[in-house]
Amino acid sequence: MTETTDAATREQRQLIDSLPQDFRWGVATAAYQIEGAVAEDGRTPSIWDTFCRVPSAIDNGDTGDVACDHYHRMPGDVALVKELGADTYRFSVAWPRVQPGGRGPVNEAGMAFYDRLVDEVLEKDLTPWLTLYHWDLPQELEDAGGWPERDTAYRFADYSMLVFDRLSDRVRHWTTLNEPWCSAMHGYVHGVMAPGRRDFGAGMRAVHHLLLGHGLATQRMRAAAADGTQFGITLNMSTSDAATDSAADREAARHADGLGVRIYLDPLVHGRYPPDVVEDLAVRGATLPIEDGDLPVISTPLDFLGVNYYFGQQYSGVDEQGRTTGEDGFPVQREIPFGEPTTAMGWEILPGKFTELLTRIGRDYPNLPLFVTENGSAFDDEPDESGYVADDGRTAYLASHLAAVAAARQRGADVRGYFAWSLLDNFEWAYGYAKRFGLIRVDYETQQRTVKQSGLFYRDTVRRVRGA
Repeated sequence: MTETTDAATREQRQLIDSLPQDFRWGVATAAYQIEGAVAEDGRTPSIWDTFCRVPSAIDNGDTGDVACDHYHRMPGDVALVKELGADTYRFSVAWPRVQPGGRGPVNEAGMAFYDRLVDEVLEKDLTPWLTLYHWDLPQELEDAGGWPERDTAYRFADYSMLVFDRLSDRVRHWTTLNEPWCSAMHGYVHGVMAPGRRDFGAGMRAVHHLLLGHGLATQRMRAAAADGTQFGITLNMSTSDAATDSAADREAARHADGLGVRIYLDPLVHGRYPPDVVEDLAVRGATLPIEDGDLPVISTPLDFLGVNYYFGQQYSGVDEQGRTTGEDGFPVQREIPFGEPTTAMGWEILPGKFTELLTRIGRDYPNLPLFVTENGSAFDDEPDESGYVADDGRTAYLASHLAAVAAARQRGADVRGYFAWSLLDNFEWAYGYAKRFGLIRVDYETQQRTVKQSGLFYRDTVRRVRGA
């Protein structure tokens, strides 16, 4: 890999250089987005395999059938993690690969892949950071009702123990769920992600059962864990500002923050759901299916919180016609752009909001170590003849957001690590392969990997901060 110039401004560089020597540097991936081999070695379909077959659900009719072929190219990909200067590799386990159908014993052939992966990570002197659920629910469990059904939480705990029993001798960092907001809202309310349902009440039941599954799995794993093993959960979060100081706009922002942040963190940390959110749900005819003992399980102490951040948001409680009540009879909650440049996803680039979010979490949910488990950007990469990408936009994004993390630390947020999303260009869910987030370019026809300028910048930044 060739050298790259430092793309950070002087102020950004000074902030980044203030990060401590023991700061953790990583890259992140997810099983369905990179593995491929969806029907090999006993793996059965997940909800994403099914959703990819729904007409028009995925851009260009793309699927994860091959993806980055990581299942067959894993050793080389792990070597690339090391080349990027990272010390940690965050990856996820595919539930239907290790427990086909979501019930019963472990599938030895599927589990063997993760045995090899963990060994490869350790052999490269990297830390494995394992995520148990990154959205690939076995289709059979969705057929039985999915996350809106309480039984799925217990099935998740059983599956978690299958993986834990096999890998806990080598893995010390365990994340239960990735982005339960996306699972519940995009999967069961908005219908834009698997399993593609549109039922607000079902989505709210899914919220509770996802959190319950997290708590059940954490309790069981911790009871069997060796000293030094750490457990956490990863949440995707945003800031929710009022577009103006009007009562309607402030109410819209409160509602967005309630369903985006507090409905997860309050029960996880404080052992209760926010009263205002519960009242909002009741207005919409929805309830959280809480049973006796659920909240103490959900609030099982966390050793860390994973934070995924991509953009900030602001809201108006008034629609374009000046109405405060929408056609559905509920208060308007309309997102208002800040007017800043955007990535290829249409997401505004707002590093200052990243600092605000991390600082807010540190203030409202103290004594909880934070790790940025995802942060990154998609741009329309243009490779040269060799496949190299001079991705100035992504490189600048990295510099500004690393500086934002350092600024949050200076304001008291206990942020202990940053994992870039993503190691590789990959299957970007409903966007298929059109959107590229990778620090490494993947030519999907040849599967050739080429480190981008942003990857070189990340490597050089890590080396500089560590004094290597």
